[in-house]
Amino acid sequence: MNALQPYYKTIEGMKEKGLYTPIRVLESPQGPWFTIDGKKLLNFCSNNYLGFAQDKRIAAAAIKAIKKYGVGAGAVRPISGNLTLHMEAEKALAKLKGAEAAFLLPGGFIANIVAIATIVGKEDIVISDELNHASIIDAIKLAQVKTKFIYKHNDMGELETRLKEAVSVAKTPKSDGTKPIILVVSDGVFSMDGDIANLPEIVRLAKKYNAITMVDDAHGEGVLGEGRGIAAHFGLQGKLDIEVGTMSKAFGVLGGVIAGKKELIEYYRQKGRPYLFSTGLTVADAAAVIEGVKILTKSKALVKKLWDNAAYLKKGFQKMGFNTGVTETPITPVMLGDENLAKEFSARLFTRGVFATPIKFPMVALGKARIRVMPSSVHTKKDLDYGLNAFKEVGKELKVI
Repeated sequence: MNALQPYYKTIEGMKEKGLYTPIRVLESPQGPWFTIDGKKLLNFCSNNYLGFAQDKRIAAAAIKAIKKYGVGAGAVRPISGNLTLHMEAEKALAKLKGAEAAFLLPGGFIANIVAIATIVGKEDIVISDELNHASIIDAIKLAQVKTKFIYKHNDMGELETRLKEAVSVAKTPKSDGTKPIILVVSDGVFSMDGDIANLPEIVRLAKKYNAITMVDDAHGEGVLGEGRGIAAHFGLQGKLDIEVGTMSKAFGVLGGVIAGKKELIEYYRQKGRPYLFSTGLTVADAAAVIEGVKILTKSKALVKKLWDNAAYLKKGFQKMGFNTGVTETPITPVMLGDENLAKEFSARLFTRGVFATPIKFPMVALGKARIRVMPSSVHTKKDLDYGLNAFKEVGKELKVI
């Protein structure tokens, strides 16, 4: 028997349980509307918060850079692929985030791996929110941490309990005689529910117990703090030890970033294996990041429009009787529960010209399936009304409302 046969059967089982996700192919730019299979659809599920993925100013900046530098870095940055654009983008991101320095990487997933696995080892201690992103979970696994504490989602009482336990464990020195690091790590905005971490309390407790803090601000950049992110939102710029982000959400391109004190960022440059052994960001992506920061710095209009659209959408769903969960951000989950119900709901939306994919296990826990609606600043009220009407029709058909 083919040793891979069990994996093939797994796919069959996923299809039977409603867990299989077919991947659609876009045939047009990523905007408020796009084309799939020749059909024009309202885009209700991308992370393109500010419309930067198709912004003409950003496209022009990328084209200009390509004409000057070509398309790729051509080598890992420490050898011969460290472009002026990379350094400019890092300087711009550090200023935007109010940090001493920033460090650009090929992706947000990689940024979390570098941020954690470069400074944390087997004998260190990590305390993590139970709903943290997969990239944080995998980074902790890669670091082979033996002592890991998980605290209930956003439960600061339990976080303090875990910190006390960690302090007790940390009394035993590591094999090299040094004291174990205690790292508290949390998403800033939780991408499936749209709620925000209690970052002020996390920072206060970490300081009380001599732990270091790390936040993944993937869904906060360009969204919270007038676009500057979660640290600015809470007035904590410069007070977090490690701030990780991604260029793949509000910035509309690719890339990851780590921001913090200049000494820490320099350590990551010298020791971060995914950085040392991966080619740097493309010319177009780096140029797009620089232009994106310029746009955010000059005007808050796009951020304001995003929040106005989110409020309008949320009010519309709630008025119809849909459950939008605990969201505090533009991420707007329409909670359905059953995996097959979410799949059928999405399919019926598609026939009505609305593209909103079902979010189900393993992206969320079994029985917590939903349609996660993602408005952007480039959606018009007419677009939102079109989507709300489709949800209303399908919701009544399937007896959700």
